[in-house]
Amino acid sequence: MESSANTNKALTDKRFSDLEPPLSDVIIEALEQSDFKFCTPVQAATIPLLCTFKDVAVDAATGSGKTLAFLVPLVELLRRLSSPKPHQVLGVIISPTRELSTQIYNVAQPFVSTLPNVNSVLLVGGREVQADVKIIEEEGGNVLIGTPGRLSDIMERMDILDFRNLEILILDEADRLLEMGFQKQVNYIISRLPKQRRTGLFSATQTEGVQELAKAGLRNPVRVAVQAQSKSESSQELTNSKIPSGLHLEYLECEADKKSSQLVDLLIENADKKLIVYFMTCASVDYWGLVLSKIPALESITLIPIHGDMKQNARDKALASFTEVSSGVLLCTDVAARGLDIPGIDYVVQYDPPQDPNMFNHRVGRTARLGKQGRAIVFLLPKEDAYVEFMRLRGVSCQERKCSEKASDVIPIIRSLAIKDRAVLEKGLKAFVSFVRAYKEHHCSYIFRWKGLEIGKLAMGYGLLYLPSMSEVKQHRLSSEGFIPVEGIKFDDIKFKDKSRERQRRQNVQARKAKREEEKREKGKRSSKRAATDACGTSDSSKAASRKLTGKQRQTIQTAEDEEELAEDYRYWKKLKKGSIQEDEFAKRMGADDF
Repeated sequence: MESSANTNKALTDKRFSDLEPPLSDVIIEALEQSDFKFCTPVQAATIPLLCTFKDVAVDAATGSGKTLAFLVPLVELLRRLSSPKPHQVLGVIISPTRELSTQIYNVAQPFVSTLPNVNSVLLVGGREVQADVKIIEEEGGNVLIGTPGRLSDIMERMDILDFRNLEILILDEADRLLEMGFQKQVNYIISRLPKQRRTGLFSATQTEGVQELAKAGLRNPVRVAVQAQSKSESSQELTNSKIPSGLHLEYLECEADKKSSQLVDLLIENADKKLIVYFMTCASVDYWGLVLSKIPALESITLIPIHGDMKQNARDKALASFTEVSSGVLLCTDVAARGLDIPGIDYVVQYDPPQDPNMFNHRVGRTARLGKQGRAIVFLLPKEDAYVEFMRLRGVSCQERKCSEKASDVIPIIRSLAIKDRAVLEKGLKAFVSFVRAYKEHHCSYIFRWKGLEIGKLAMGYGLLYLPSMSEVKQHRLSSEGFIPVEGIKFDDIKFKDKSRERQRRQNVQARKAKREEEKREKGKRSSKRAATDACGTSDSSKAASRKLTGKQRQTIQTAEDEEELAEDYRYWKKLKKGSIQEDEFAKRMGADDF
């Protein structure tokens, strides 16, 4: 027998079937088939407003059910229209990332399918724009769901699309749209749409840019502000929060050379759960995805990496795989921090605190969604402890978790992997350098002071065999204390396990060696030519001049050339210090190996 009351504290007692104006029977049926009976606060407040032709500006916590809050009224508004022509656009939904757009598209399908002769199209990057053009030409597009770049591109290319009868525009994650630099594309899209329309602007944070966007795109909007309610452990009072009510937040303070061992211990402890681990850079995701998969204690755990530098097909497959597994770990950057609704996330681990503190709530909001319980933890270095108080002042309180004393030291394992496979060595160096440079760009630079970064301990935590020759280290003298270099190994001789990569590396080494030798020969020829020219311009004592040319003059010429080469090397070194060239470019100039 169906319960008549709602027991989920994240939901209201308002049923979708009780909303006014009433929803269509087919929509109620589609909602119930997806196990949606009771509304969340944002749904209860927003759906009636959009259905009665009001513009809305919605400020709601992550995981509050915003997607259904705009999809349900969108479908209801379109149901009232007569059957549209194939290329007549009635609704547009804009979101900042491909993953979020894809998620919205998939959630929308059961509801859009209830509309006769209405076709929705997903428009995101990662594939040829001509493929999207062909789909729209052949099948039409009444509801366009996608990212600003691809949507604006399609609108510029296709005169066949008719926006004159557009009914509704939705801007999802509006603050992120602006943060990611889509202001120009969003403005272009809005300029192409009729002013007589409904507009919904949904955002987790109300920034100045979002308010300006609301003024430009909405007419007398109704403001809907919904925050999660959480109960303080030291008090029975309810307090407003922008994190889910069922979320237990912790922080772990440990030295940089202990972080990786603590992470592995935490993953082992939660081997039967579903976790997301956030890193600051794409290179870090690549490295830890490779290393963690080779640690024996983690062999039984499914590890799935995803970041913004991956091809779209790979990102889609990674998310699909992680969604399907009952337990496993998603290793990612902030590309998976906002809007994504992956079911069953038990634990969110922030191995690196986000550059932008606003992303903290979005990250932890992947768990404890819609009233469920979840845990989250952020790793901090001892010098970063002020971050706890900083977040508390922003309404996010974390409890301390002590370092695990039973955590095994994984550094020897990682170093052994690097010695056996050059891929681990190179990815580790790249991840380390990318992290240091990303750390320099931290928005909270007064807490995350990169000049106080203990580079030696950090390198040990990454399991590096040696400290890379970084301009940041030389110029600012970051502390290398705590780093123990590996002795007795010639790093140039470390090979790729992948035989084809090793063969290519050897070919590259030989090619560079041959090029250097050729350059030396060319310099020698130029020197001889200049010397011969000088000899021809001398007086009758040509033999004496020739003898001088082979002695002091030749030495002078060679010295000048050496000084010129040193000056060029110095110019490259200065470029490296300024960050205008990368380490690998400098290494090639110096004739070093390719890592």
